[in-house]
Amino acid sequence: MKRDLFLTREKETEMDQRDVRPDVSQTPLKGVRSNIVQSIRAYRVQDLQDTATQLGHHFLYANLATAQSKQDVLDMIAQQFTFPAHFGKNFDALYDCMTDPLHKSGPQPGFIVVLEHIPANGKFDKEAREQLLDIFRDTADYWADRKVPFRCFYSFAVARSAQAGADKAEGQAAPVQQPVANDGEKMPTDKILDVSPLALRMSSPFNAGYWLAAA
Repeated sequence: MKRDLFLTREKETEMDQRDVRPDVSQTPLKGVRSNIVQSIRAYRVQDLQDTATQLGHHFLYANLATAQSKQDVLDMIAQQFTFPAHFGKNFDALYDCMTDPLHKSGPQPGFIVVLEHIPANGKFDKEAREQLLDIFRDTADYWADRKVPFRCFYSFAVARSAQAGADKAEGQAAPVQQPVANDGEKMPTDKILDVSPLALRMSSPFNAGYWLAAA
């Protein structure tokens, strides 16, 4: 009788542990939909990484500040997300790599993705940027259908005006101007971040060996 009671309590404890879910409302993501692609705005990358750790989600980060072309963007995403070697390095392959193979590999806890300084120039114009973001929007929809959170935050690289640089050199306050991309397109000011190097440790679902080796 005592043994049966112990087993019953043990099972109840296991069920209670399985039912515990991280509270998103206690993180910077409060009010952010579980599956969305949006400007990074006032979010700090480190805060998003800490939130991913707190929620037990994969954290995928790519700094594209030095990318110039579509191929550069795909190469850098593949490298920094630690995609497998067979990644085809095109937009369709990017979508495929972040969806079916991961779903079939086992249950996924969720994803927080950061694409920082997406290039804005003649080789990677507005259409290319929208195509890239559409891939991540489709990926967010894919995981939404499977009840898995997928939040992607992005910023654009922008070119500062030459006049602003000259004013700074002379010690004058630079006039407030709407920034423009290298291809002349006006960019929303809420998508601007200063380039700064970040040493981030990624919990990539594509590189399980990384964590086993670090354990």
